[in-house]
Amino acid sequence: MDENVFEGPDLIVAGAGGGLAGALRAAQAGLSVLVVESNERYRRGNNTSMSTAMIPAMGTRFQRNAGVTDTPDLFRSDVANKTGGDYNEVATTALSAISAELVEWLADSVGMDISLVTDFVYPGHSVPRCHTIPGHSGASMLNTLVNAVSAHEMIDVMTPARLVDVVMTDGRVTGAVIETPDGREEIPTKAVLLATNGYGADAGMVTEHMPEIAAALYHGSEHSRGDALRIGTALGAASDYLDAYQGHAALAMPSASLATWATVMHGGFLVNRAGHRFGDETSGYSEYAAISSSHASEGAWIIIDERIYEACSGFQDFQDVIAGGGVRWADSPQQLAVDAGIDPDGFTRTVAEVATFAAAAGSDQFGRTSWETPLTGRLAAIFVKPALFHTQGGLRIDEHAQVVHTDGTPLTGLYASGGAAAGISGHGASGYLAGNGLLPALGLAFIAADHVAGRV
Repeated sequence: MDENVFEGPDLIVAGAGGGLAGALRAAQAGLSVLVVESNERYRRGNNTSMSTAMIPAMGTRFQRNAGVTDTPDLFRSDVANKTGGDYNEVATTALSAISAELVEWLADSVGMDISLVTDFVYPGHSVPRCHTIPGHSGASMLNTLVNAVSAHEMIDVMTPARLVDVVMTDGRVTGAVIETPDGREEIPTKAVLLATNGYGADAGMVTEHMPEIAAALYHGSEHSRGDALRIGTALGAASDYLDAYQGHAALAMPSASLATWATVMHGGFLVNRAGHRFGDETSGYSEYAAISSSHASEGAWIIIDERIYEACSGFQDFQDVIAGGGVRWADSPQQLAVDAGIDPDGFTRTVAEVATFAAAAGSDQFGRTSWETPLTGRLAAIFVKPALFHTQGGLRIDEHAQVVHTDGTPLTGLYASGGAAAGISGHGASGYLAGNGLLPALGLAFIAADHVAGRV
């Protein structure tokens, strides 16, 4: 393509979620950027906005100020342990290397009020490394990104518009095909970042690749239809870990708001309608979704006390659960069971068993050892159902977030981030660590932008 007649943006970003980090980073480097988004309500309609705004990062100033020692090597070790050693080493290494720079850039250049979560450590993480914003609100995090993007003169946003194809010439990206209500048009560009998430909204693909969670509720963007995977594979790209996903066992009903897993990490537990626990809840909220689906098909209840209630009150999602009437209190276990529709005999036995285990600080029959402290006083029940939040498998990438062929060579100018790329959680749901969705969404977009800037 003749550079002298090029009239398109330097970079097209497909998806206005975590990909906005890439758009803003590229624009700050002097590149012209076009963001293409199919959902006009993207401020609250994508998976970034639905997240709890947790970004794992290692060696940040926020950790140093809190006296926390952490390294990329330790994070990679945690990922290896959680995934049983089968994980995307390329993406994990690249993301761990830039994670501190990413979080501090979000604070200093984007204006996010970043802080380190220190009151507990999420399952699988060795040390406190999850960084967030007030209220742990993904919607607030995305709004900050959107406002920064809207204020930058080098970025345009096109919506509703869907990127449906990428044009390659002599092995390089030279354009993108965009579909709008007015039809299709080809826009010339030097690079495309696929940030369209995964395929959680495509029931057929979910059933094919992750049947154990197919019957659960889907709590993600309706626009996560596998566009990136279809576009990339049609161009000869490789894909990896298509069975990987983030589930969550604590979607509170009827409001469909997230009852934060901090309820469990502070000492809460789950029971089914029979009043029985059915596993080690601290193993992780992602894998517990399928466990809950198997043992509590009608739904389960998270049991907490007033101490846990107060400890979780800083989470905006938990406030939404409260506002929706999702927290039911009673003065006795027997009364709570009757009010909630749980078998009273089974429930009262379980409450007594849990109190014994928690007081002894030992291992229970499921292997749970973390209780923080026994529940006291009146108890509350939160009715929850398991859900699929987003898929974690996608297009194979190199250390620059550039999509690669099956032989490992790059599709020059084509990048993928977030659920569009093969993530860092290995296979299935059990390898997921808190923040493993948001770190690739923001981090791979950040990496891609820097590589595009270096090329262009």
